[in-house]
Amino acid sequence: MDDSTPDSIDLLENVLLPVAHEEDAEKTARALEPYDPAAVTVLHVVEKGGGVPDKTPIEQSEEVAADAFAAVRRVFPAADDHTAYARNVVDAIFDAADEVDASAIAYRSRGGNRLLQFLSGDRSLKLVTRARRPVIALPIEDRREPT
Repeated sequence: MDDSTPDSIDLLENVLLPVAHEEDAEKTARALEPYDPAAVTVLHVVEKGGGVPDKTPIEQSEEVAADAFAAVRRVFPAADDHTAYARNVVDAIFDAADEVDASAIAYRSRGGNRLLQFLSGDRSLKLVTRARRPVIALPIEDRREPT
């Protein structure tokens, strides 16, 4: 792509980084680190129950988010944070990307077996097939290659 084109976009200009918890945040930030993004906004989505009790109390969810934000800031000290409260995690990621005007969404697949992916609605698939902006799938460092 020609950088002089008015429509050219630096994918790493303002990356939205969705994370689930502290360990996930650290691994995801470390996976993004070699690409040296200009700006990072870390996102934690608190899943709401929608007519049923929430999965975790709000105070506990906010503590998980704070720990995740701190983990990302150990890698990207200037990272902004964003918390979303929603029933649909993927839609919340898209909405947050719009709100912070993200240049791309970078995520690290959390894997799981096919049954777990089926039951969760395979968020990774929805993330990459329904996105309104570029999605960067970060490598998983600890995944072993099949022999």
